[in-house]
Amino acid sequence: MSKNNFSLSQIGLDLIHSFESLKLTSYKDPGSKNGLPITNGWGTTVGEDGKPIKLGEVWTKDKADRLWLRDAAYMVRCVNELIGDTPTTQNQFDALVSFAYNVGPDMDRDGKAEGLGDSSLMRKHRARDYAGAKAEFAKWNKNDGVVMKGLVRRRAAEAELYGRA
Repeated sequence: MSKNNFSLSQIGLDLIHSFESLKLTSYKDPGSKNGLPITNGWGTTVGEDGKPIKLGEVWTKDKADRLWLRDAAYMVRCVNELIGDTPTTQNQFDALVSFAYNVGPDMDRDGKAEGLGDSSLMRKHRARDYAGAKAEFAKWNKNDGVVMKGLVRRRAAEAELYGRA
């Protein structure tokens, strides 16, 4: 079984950056009831030490960019593993990386859709039901059960990119 070995394109990078604006002081997740995860930089939730970011941390742009590259590279590896040898376009890959960057890769394969890995979106993609997979993006528009306008916009942009030829 051959595996795909995609990299994130400039289109994918731009998509993620359009929704993950740069912040240099950490902040609570505005949509979650408990404020978690604490985030900094370009949507980073885990520091260089592998531990969750603490509220009030101040970073330089260089640190934010460095951790963005680390996080993006991890998501690229995860999505390549998840899609395996499934025929995938660059646009589909970029949309899946953006999705995973936001909701997590869910690499535990426990059957619970806590992110991309166990999601019906990924199951449909692997089954080559690309229209069905595209429709799944819109279902991931909530944080703590509340529909978030930003997530509605992000999922629409990801689905649009996923569906491009």
